[in-house]
Amino acid sequence: MDAAVLDKCQDLVQYRFSDLQLLAQALTHASTVGDRLQSNERLEFLGDAVLGLVVCNALYDAYPDLLEGEMTKIKSLVVSREVCALIAEESGLAELLFLGKGMSTGDSLPQSVSGAAFEAVIGAVYCDGGLEPARQYVLRMVHPKIVEAVEDEHKRNYKSMLQQVAQRRWGTTPAYELLDEKGPDHSKCFEIAVVINSKHYPSAWGTNKKQAEQGAAKHALVAMGLIDDDDE
Repeated sequence: MDAAVLDKCQDLVQYRFSDLQLLAQALTHASTVGDRLQSNERLEFLGDAVLGLVVCNALYDAYPDLLEGEMTKIKSLVVSREVCALIAEESGLAELLFLGKGMSTGDSLPQSVSGAAFEAVIGAVYCDGGLEPARQYVLRMVHPKIVEAVEDEHKRNYKSMLQQVAQRRWGTTPAYELLDEKGPDHSKCFEIAVVINSKHYPSAWGTNKKQAEQGAAKHALVAMGLIDDDDE
């Protein structure tokens, strides 16, 4: 592989390899070699595990109020093939891959290829220098994605947001009270209100209980002045 490509990749990763063959293999797609063991697939497998560990640890340390289910959702999003591919494309890594004939870098490159390359490079850094340089590389690349995913989760999950507020302020958990239901069994609507410390907040209707609970939690957050009524 071209030494200039390897040098450029090291600049992108901000890590200098002791064994450049590891990096070369991380950039090598299976379409270019007769033996897939010489491609980046094994490094991709390892890098995927390192990526998951680093993201989970970052979520655990930085967001002590997140519940296990919330961390699972955010982690799944951040380590998804779509996000890995986006990182590879945004950082310029996707342009450095060694591809077989008929494949080209750029917009036409499948996400599976560019995303796998990002994971393979993580695996190569881990093999060459251990967990710490791999962790630094991962966090530099995924931290903005983590922040974005956490913010989206909070905006979308009013129940979770309200539970954290209630636990911090009063050391209690919100209760959801079913006030009314209308309609036939196959098309019911439900009215639910939040109760915290015996205080009832404005109710909300939904086509299922989960939707009504989310609406009720939002109404409670609005009543507390924590979000605007038009927040999505």
